[in-house]
Amino acid sequence: MKPADEARVELTPAAADLLRRLREAHGPLMFHQSGGCCDGSSPMCYPEGEFRTGGSDVLLESLTVEGVAEPVGFWMSKSQYEVWSHTRLIVDVVAGRGGGFSLEAPEGVRFLIRSRIVGG
Repeated sequence: MKPADEARVELTPAAADLLRRLREAHGPLMFHQSGGCCDGSSPMCYPEGEFRTGGSDVLLESLTVEGVAEPVGFWMSKSQYEVWSHTRLIVDVVAGRGGGFSLEAPEGVRFLIRSRIVGG
């Protein structure tokens, strides 16, 4: 079992830099990862509150990003969380287009999840 104070989600420096730029352009932000087909299993970045979360979603982390006034929530569907629950999620950025609805799409990059096993 993971320690209660261990973060579930972290950002690479490249992801944090992109979030700062997106925050400047779009205001407060959030992530959601649904586990659907195609890009649905990638983390999608939206203006805070634009993606409506509900009872089938879990807030994994409120990420603190240096230079961003408010935390960035990282939400995941419960069914997807069951698959990823034994891992620490690492949000990274790679070249290429991802989901058309995610804020980084026009930048020519996309957010990507890397992970590592946690607990024992």
